[in-house]
Order: sequence, then C-alpha cells, then structure tokens
Amino acid sequence: MALITCKDAAFAYDGKVVVAGLSFEVNQGDYLCIVGENGSGKSTLMKGLLGLMRPKSGTIEMGDGLKQTQIGYLPQQSSAQKNFPASVNEVVLSGRLSSRGMRPFYTKGDRQIAVANMDELGILPLKNKSFRELSGGQQQRVLLARALCATEKLLLLDEPVSGLDPIVTAELYETIAKLRRDLGITIIMISHDVHSGVGEANRILHLQNRQVFFGSAGEYRKTEAGQHFLRGGDLT
Repeated sequence: MALITCKDAAFAYDGKVVVAGLSFEVNQGDYLCIVGENGSGKSTLMKGLLGLMRPKSGTIEMGDGLKQTQIGYLPQQSSAQKNFPASVNEVVLSGRLSSRGMRPFYTKGDRQIAVANMDELGILPLKNKSFRELSGGQQQRVLLARALCATEKLLLLDEPVSGLDPIVTAELYETIAKLRRDLGITIIMISHDVHSGVGEANRILHLQNRQVFFGSAGEYRKTEAGQHFLRGGDLT
C-alpha cells in the first residue's frame, strides 16, 4: 500500500478553492518534487499532508501505519527561526516532541535518537553551539536532523535550499538523497529549483491551482509544462 494516496482532493480558504484535481500516490522510497508558480497551491497541499487543513472534497489517506504526527517537517526558514536562542542539541531534540505523548521529559531513547541524527547529518561537533551563531547551511542541517527525529518514514521539505549558496545547496541535496538511499526515508520536497528537482527526484508533481502533471521525472521532461519550466530555470 502507498504511504500517501490522494484522490481527487481540493483545498479551499474561506470557501474559495485554491488547488483542485489532486490525484497521486507516494510510495515508500519515493523522492517527489512538487513544483509550480508562487500561489499555485504547493504550500496548501503541504498543509493538507500535515493534517493542518482538511480537503474541501476528495481524500488524503495514509498507509503503512503512517500517522501525520510521524511525518518529519522542514518548513521554510524565517528570520525568527534563524535567531532562535537555543543550542543545536535542544533544537534537534525538540523533533521528538510529537512522539513524546504525555511524558513530561525526554527519555534516554529520545536523546540517543537525537545524537544519532546529528551524527548522520555531520553536525554532532556543533551539539553545544548556539543555533543562531551557525551558518545558513549548518542551520538547515540542524533543522533537517530535527525533522528526522520525528520520523522513520517520511520527510516533507519546504524550499530546503532557499537562500543557500550553490556549493551548500549541492551538499544539502546530496545529504537528502543519502537519507533516502541509506535510511529508506521517503522525501516530498517543494522546490523552485526545477533543474535540481527534476535531477534529484524520481517523481514530479506540477501544480497550477490544479494538478498539471504527476509522473516520473523522465516523463516530465517530455511534457510542454516541463520543457517550459526547464527552459526558464528557477520558478519565480
């Protein structure tokens, strides 16, 4: 069974539909890149996948025992996040909050998972440093480790390389691919970086307030929409 099955779903704000005709599946081990113009419904769909919005019509179903509280989420960075006054360890460990339930304190297991994920992301030496003193690339790795603490199955990444220089961007893409390859983590990523998205992902979902395309990256390159956006480079 698919991890996520979306059947003819539509989402609306105050009764006004903003994205519709969503029908796609995400299977274990997929790397799905969601592309489209600003305002095309990408972030709205992300909220739906996280359970923060309910479809106006249609359905989104979770499979393989996946719960929305077990999805790791990396949101777009805000200035408030960048200046968050906490240690790297505290930020990463906070990813265990959703699985803590009614327990008032982190367990030894929670702390071990946090350390393992910091090690996986290459940031364990930064464990005791202040988050706000890190570079942009280091901060994204910390937030990625935090998201990883919430899941063993699925990461939702919203513009994870936004504002990063090309070298750091390439390194972060490789890290994300490694998580999929080595840990079997399924990836769903919103990206304006169409070239890298098509290059890294095996599935593409193109939105334009409706579903324009869903299928393999290779098939997407052959479509009119895919060729148009690939010629244009980044979506702005």
